[in-house]
Amino acid sequence: MTEKTYNILFLCTGNSARSIMAEALVTTMGGSRFRGYSAGSHPTGRVNPYAIEQVRAAGYPVENLRSKSWDEFAGPDAPRMDFIVTVCDNAAGEACPVWPGHPVSAHWGFEDPAAVEGSDEEKRAAFGKVFAQIAGRMKTFVDLPVDRLDADAIRAEMRKIGETGV
Repeated sequence: MTEKTYNILFLCTGNSARSIMAEALVTTMGGSRFRGYSAGSHPTGRVNPYAIEQVRAAGYPVENLRSKSWDEFAGPDAPRMDFIVTVCDNAAGEACPVWPGHPVSAHWGFEDPAAVEGSDEEKRAAFGKVFAQIAGRMKTFVDLPVDRLDADAIRAEMRKIGETGV
């Protein structure tokens, strides 16, 4: 019997940093169980170079990373999502498209490392801090026995991950 691969879409306004890092982390940490995607309500059109550094260091291929609209995932030809997670407060407050299949959704807010001003070292440190926070939550998420939990239990666990930051 083949194990199901769960698709998870991470949303942020610009799709240039946090959602990109989350996409890479869930795919890398989740092995064949999870496939991450990311998108934004108002994509910037470019991936932040400090996010690319973090993702590359995690061993995720960066060649195909791009800042894209969430509209790409609302169409009939898009991969069907099992989970939707907003990673910035702006995206959490926006009216999202209606996702086919009614995936389980949650909000996991993270500070915006792209908003940090200062030296390259200060920016790298901000990205490293947020990357580690996302990795901590991702570890908890990928360890969930999602194949044995019902939608309400998964929703509760995902909400707990977002609230506690674990």
